[in-house]
Amino acid sequence: MKYLWATATHQGMVRQNNEDSMYPEASGESHGTTTLVVADGMGGHVAGEVASRLAVNAAASTEVPPTDRVAAGNRAIREEVARDPSLEGMGTTMTLVSLTEDGTATVAHVGDSRAYLLRNGELRQLTEDHTVAAEYVAQGKISAKEAASHPQRHMLTRTLGLTRFVNVDEIEIPLSPSDRLLLCSDGLNEMVDDDDIANVLGGPAVDDVAWALVEKANAAGGVDNVTVIVVDALD
Repeated sequence: MKYLWATATHQGMVRQNNEDSMYPEASGESHGTTTLVVADGMGGHVAGEVASRLAVNAAASTEVPPTDRVAAGNRAIREEVARDPSLEGMGTTMTLVSLTEDGTATVAHVGDSRAYLLRNGELRQLTEDHTVAAEYVAQGKISAKEAASHPQRHMLTRTLGLTRFVNVDEIEIPLSPSDRLLLCSDGLNEMVDDDDIANVLGGPAVDDVAWALVEKANAAGGVDNVTVIVVDALD
């Protein structure tokens, strides 16, 4: 299977720096196995950017299964903190997808960045947010609608960089030609609801779609950095 992808990132309309990182950083295509990653750093000015970039570089540069790539990102942050204790507390989310020649997509995920699948016009969120609000939804304490505005919707329950080991979610799905994947930091879905994401994501060209999603988030207020990778699965 062939894959065609486009990338886009912006600091948003409020933040002074961009703590998101992604791999690859440019649009491209592949006729076989490839790995794509979005990470949203945290830990204050500079440190969040350091954490996300360290984790993405580690995940992208090691030839291991997807969950082990994410674990490598976690180790890279912990090793940097050991060298420079002033960076203690920095961390990052990570949503990584590994695509194979036979059309299998394996998503490895920690945090509240997301992976979506658009198939036949229907948008499906593949990942679960690792936040306090999402846990409340899972426990039946609040509704998904209430979670969207809950004060603890950004409070992460799982992240890279804060502990020696981290639990990584893994989701495996077979892709069909014409499927479209989206990886994004929460700067997108915080500003744009899923219906609007689906409408924009259904556009014809991945490059145009990627930047249209970023522009839509910024037009809605752009309160956070926003990063997207849009991937087409092709014959």
